[in-house]
Amino acid sequence: MSKVLVVGGGPGGSLAATLLVRAGISVTLLERETFPRYHVGESLTSSCRVMMDMAGVLDKVDAMGFTSRRGALLRWGNEDWTIDWHELFGPDVRGWQVERADFDEVLLRNAREQGAEVIEGAHVKKVVFEGDRPVAVDWVDATTRTPHRVDDFDYLIDASGRAGVLSAQHFRDRRAHEIFRNVAVWGYWDGGSLLPETPSGGLNVVSAPDGWYWVIPLRDEQYSIGFVTHKTRFTELRGQFSSDEEMLQHLVQKSDTVRDLLSKGTFLGRARVEQDYSYVADSFSGPGYFLVGDAACFLDPLLSTGVHLAMYSAVLAAASVIGTASGDISEAEAQGFYESLFRNAYARLIVLVSGVYEQYKGKDNYFWLAQRLVREKEKYTRPNGAFAEISAGLSDLRDARDARGTSVMPELLQEADQARQRADREAPDGQPNFTALRIEASDLYDAASGLYLVTTPSLGVRRASAPARS
Repeated sequence: MSKVLVVGGGPGGSLAATLLVRAGISVTLLERETFPRYHVGESLTSSCRVMMDMAGVLDKVDAMGFTSRRGALLRWGNEDWTIDWHELFGPDVRGWQVERADFDEVLLRNAREQGAEVIEGAHVKKVVFEGDRPVAVDWVDATTRTPHRVDDFDYLIDASGRAGVLSAQHFRDRRAHEIFRNVAVWGYWDGGSLLPETPSGGLNVVSAPDGWYWVIPLRDEQYSIGFVTHKTRFTELRGQFSSDEEMLQHLVQKSDTVRDLLSKGTFLGRARVEQDYSYVADSFSGPGYFLVGDAACFLDPLLSTGVHLAMYSAVLAAASVIGTASGDISEAEAQGFYESLFRNAYARLIVLVSGVYEQYKGKDNYFWLAQRLVREKEKYTRPNGAFAEISAGLSDLRDARDARGTSVMPELLQEADQARQRADREAPDGQPNFTALRIEASDLYDAASGLYLVTTPSLGVRRASAPARS
């Protein structure tokens, strides 16, 4: 039986561990903290529900009573963009606004209950390689300071978040996106409200000349309020105030919209600050290892897609290990499959976020860009349909498998090519050509090997065609 070592017990690590043990693979998970522990990132996309259902934890999360999220309203520039998942996709498409300490603990406990060996308070210090393959991990008990080594595993899944056990500490191959060197400051209010046209449980995103705000409704009438700005501007602002708390309250009062939303709320007294520098590693996988979620790449939080990317990559990593362990695919094929689908998902989202930051473009032009970024087989009559699909995290699931839950068929490759050619002919005059940004065949499969994700009757990777011969 194959053995997997997972580093990190956040949503990506916990989900990967659970999916693997459910497939009969032995898993040990090392988590640096002792749960519950605080973490920012409260807003979850609808796609997360699908992936948690695969891991048998959806009912447990539903039972927590988190705020049910059905979309968002962006007040960007002089326009309001309402994204109502319920109206566009039906009642089953919804996410949550969660307190991450509680949410992450449910996922980690589920991994343990399903059969993973979970060790909390395990601070990983070093990954030992033989050639290109990891063969051991050195870690220290956070309480006793006792050193330990794990050397009994076939695959390593690095879900260590921005700490980046492999990408930041071992390979040192992270590349920052210069235009997204942002800093976030946030805190919590008791009481508040949302803009009138906000979908039920949705968040508000409010632009400002030098950044943007988030307004997220949590349980028990609490609100998470944050402001994101470039690091240079943050440094200028911070120098004007005696504390982070004073600065955050000033920023709230500076925005007419946010000030009105919190007019009946009370600041709960603590502000937090974190660098939201976006980055991407040169490689997301290699011989015997996969980088999941923030360990591989981090994206500006504007569209609240961090947990989606963590879970999506966890599903891909688990499927890749399962496919390799079962002999359905080779290890090299698994790496190509994983690299292709995860990197394309990240690329699509960063293009979308970059577009939003270009505030001089109106929402109609921006929704048109989003339409060009989804698979052309899915056409929307509503101008915001494609934007809603991507912001809900549904495009990545659609690209990996058919929306009805059946395996993606190879014939879709030809359909996608034909649709792309048709879209070129039908593009409005004067609109930019986004051919380089559209979803290619490699977003549905690893084109070199013809591999695609399956989830029924069990998770894995299947071959749509014979592998290419060298």
